[in-house]
Amino acid sequence: MKKINILSASLALILFTSLNANAQFKLSDIFKKVTEKSTTTSATGTPSTLEIGQGIKEALQIGVSAGADRLSVKDGFLGNLAVKILMPPEAQKVEKTLRSIGLNSLCDNVITSLNRAAEDAATEAKPIFISAIKGMTLTDATNILLGNKNSATEYFKRVTTAQLIQKFSPIVTTSLSKVNATKYYSDLTSQYNRLPLVKPVNTNLTEYVTQKAIDGLFIEVAKEELKIRDNFSSRSSTLLQKVFGYADKKKS
Repeated sequence: MKKINILSASLALILFTSLNANAQFKLSDIFKKVTEKSTTTSATGTPSTLEIGQGIKEALQIGVSAGADRLSVKDGFLGNLAVKILMPPEAQKVEKTLRSIGLNSLCDNVITSLNRAAEDAATEAKPIFISAIKGMTLTDATNILLGNKNSATEYFKRVTTAQLIQKFSPIVTTSLSKVNATKYYSDLTSQYNRLPLVKPVNTNLTEYVTQKAIDGLFIEVAKEELKIRDNFSSRSSTLLQKVFGYADKKKS
C-alpha cells in the first residue's frame, strides 16, 4: 500500500509538472502574440495631443541636427549650390568686371572666404534650434503637423531669426577676419573703385554673410521637413510613423 501511495504521488507530481510547463508555454505564447499585435498596431490610430507634441519635437530635432551638421563642415556652404554664398548683389558687376581683366583668383578668394565664415557660424545654430523645439507648445506642434509642408520651417523663422542674427553676427565678423574675407573684399572693391567712372561699392559683409548663412540654414531645415513628411522610410520610430501617418490621413 505504501508503494502504491508513493507511486501515485510521483505520477501526480509528474502530471502537475507537465501541466504547469504546458500552461507556462501557452501563457508565454499568448503574451508573445499580444506583444506582437501591440507592436504592429501601435504605429496606427489617432495619436494623442501629447504624442503629437512628442512626435513633432522628435522629428524636428532630427531634422535641424542633420541640416545644421551638413552646413557646419568644410564646404558645407561652398559645396552646396542651394546655399552657396555668392558675391553681394551690388558687387556682382564688380566681379564681372574684374574677371574680365584676369582677376579671377581675387574673386574666387572672396567667395570662398564668405562661405567659410558662414560654415563657422553654422556650428552655433543647433543649440538655438533645439531650444526653440523645447519651448514649443502642444498647439504649435499640432499646427505644424497639420499645416503646410513648410510649417516647421516657418515656425523656426518666426522664433529663432532674431537669436540667430544676434549669435551669428560676432562669429561671422571674427570668421571674416580669420579667413581674410575682409581683406579680400577690400582688395576687390579697391581694385574696382579705382576704375574710371564707376560707382564706389561698399558692403557690410557681416550683415550680408549673417543673413545668407541663416537663409541657408532654413533651406536645409526645409529639406529635412519635406523628407520626413513625404518619405515613410525617414520616419525612424514608431511614434513618428503614428504621428505622421495620422497627418497623411487627415490631408488625404
